[in-house]
Amino acid sequence: MAEQNGRAAAIACTYVEAIARKDIDAILEIAADDVACASPIGKLSGVQAFRGFHEGFARMIKRLTILAVYGGNDQAVVIYEADTHPVANALTVELLTIAGGKIASTDVIYDSAPFAEYMAAVRPH
Repeated sequence: MAEQNGRAAAIACTYVEAIARKDIDAILEIAADDVACASPIGKLSGVQAFRGFHEGFARMIKRLTILAVYGGNDQAVVIYEADTHPVANALTVELLTIAGGKIASTDVIYDSAPFAEYMAAVRPH
């Protein structure tokens, strides 16, 4: 895993390692109360909504491999590959902004098309 020095990079590394372990409490410990998250499924704000987002993702994860963590003091980028129940090998990038030692926001970037195809196939018509 590649990593640059900086406070944000360290927090991002802790964050993605907690995602890989499905450790929701550890994720929330480093998230601001008013954390904002944007992803292909929408935008949310607040620690309780962030909990729900990560609880849903944790249920899907079979394996998560951290590919890289880059960052400085206020922003970091994490790149990982998630092997999930609906989609294998989903490449994901997150841009995290850190304020006051906590995750203030994250922009989650991934190809949502395979997940949408899966959901369309399992929903009753």
